[in-house]
Amino acid sequence: MFLGERDHNYDPLPEFIGARPQDLPDLVGGLIDANERMSEAGIDPVLQATATAFGFVYVHPLQDGNGRLHRCLIHHVLAERKFTPPGMVFPVSSVMLDRIDSYRTTLQADTGPLMPFIEWRPTPDRNVEVLNDTADLYRYFDYTSAAEFLYGCVRHTVEHDLPREIEYLRRHDEALRRVMDTVEMPDRLAENLIMFVLQNGGSLSKKRRQGEFEALTDGEVAQLEAIVREAFDGFEEAS
Repeated sequence: MFLGERDHNYDPLPEFIGARPQDLPDLVGGLIDANERMSEAGIDPVLQATATAFGFVYVHPLQDGNGRLHRCLIHHVLAERKFTPPGMVFPVSSVMLDRIDSYRTTLQADTGPLMPFIEWRPTPDRNVEVLNDTADLYRYFDYTSAAEFLYGCVRHTVEHDLPREIEYLRRHDEALRRVMDTVEMPDRLAENLIMFVLQNGGSLSKKRRQGEFEALTDGEVAQLEAIVREAFDGFEEAS
């Protein structure tokens, strides 16, 4: 599998070529074993997440979805090592995507130097065939720049995104409690009401009023809208 462009004949112009198919079982197995050893040894969780997740995306074992699974692995390792708060999504991948240029530069800085050592030729189906033994290129990596990038994203998450998420949950819980105290309804319906009011700029849309909330009186709707607006007053500006 390669990443890059194609010429006017639709032949590949690879910027990066993943590991050969025959090397994948050994390389992916090695990644799994290394991840388990790092966890057992108590290696810093962010370094472990870097080595496992970036190692995976450099091996590039899948035809599609490598980047998404790579970011999922970061979340998985940090959660498994209890680095992230239990029961909460640690939004580091959103920070990574917000820094997409730095993210791309980090990936290219690590993978670009491999290309001179990979001998390849185009295949009849306009893919690429690797002609030499390249397994060690993916097995031994300097993850310094990747670790620096991920640490920067984690720091921003901890200092900015996570406090905002906690504040949102605090306000949501307050709104939910007050809504349930005002009108008795199932928890899920109350949560939906809060979401719909926020999405509609502080009021419940006519469509929702005539749908799942048709049993509410005009007075009750006005009360509930006011509760949600008050609970989230200033939240966007403060974020």
